[in-house]
Amino acid sequence: MNIALIGYGKMGQIVHKVAQEKNFNIKSLIDSKNPEADFQEINAESLKDVDVCIDFTHPEVAVENIKQIANEGKNIVMATTGWLDRIEEVKQIVTEKQIGFLHASNFSLGVNIFFKLVKQAAQVMNEFEDYDIYSYEMHHNRKKDAPSGTALSIGEILLDKIERKNKLVLDRPEEKIKNSELHLSTIRGGDIPGTHVVGFDSSADTIELKHTARNRAGFALGSLVAAEWLHGKQGFFKAEDWMQF
Repeated sequence: MNIALIGYGKMGQIVHKVAQEKNFNIKSLIDSKNPEADFQEINAESLKDVDVCIDFTHPEVAVENIKQIANEGKNIVMATTGWLDRIEEVKQIVTEKQIGFLHASNFSLGVNIFFKLVKQAAQVMNEFEDYDIYSYEMHHNRKKDAPSGTALSIGEILLDKIERKNKLVLDRPEEKIKNSELHLSTIRGGDIPGTHVVGFDSSADTIELKHTARNRAGFALGSLVAAEWLHGKQGFFKAEDWMQF
């Protein structure tokens, strides 16, 4: 399997390093700004003999990248977040071009296990109304989307499994939040790879679930394993299709 890596910034370079360590074949490095990349543009030449592309770029160029890759008939692992407001447009592109497309808010194996644990905990806490729910996330000061895609996925799980919650509050509350609202808070600073917390709080005690990334290697390896899974497939897939839970 030949992989094209779209985006050769900090994250792309980590993916490349992990790929070399784990014997994944990176056929093409594509980045418009990094002179160490093989190519500056996504086109037939830069995607020649490529089976799957992995995109670690920026939200503002993600959909345009998808269009260009799809025009060349290549499968895509979209590891960039912050573009979901155009998801219907992307689904149409995937269908028309008959490619395989996999997106996830986070490709870390540990984070996807965390999603499952949050889902199970939320199902339990749905039966205990004395517990209120909150969530927060922390990332490095260079991250462009806020809250993180991972945090939004956690919020969707909580809203889906806890009947007394029906709305996420993402901004600073201007007044007391309603009992039906769930506050999801964002912190940006330093070089934090990523921390996500879900809390269940009552007058008697607090229960917290927490995932802390030590480095970005887990995200990198997950995207490569995802590319291996997507190889040869057609259709629009999400993390639960890849992880199968």
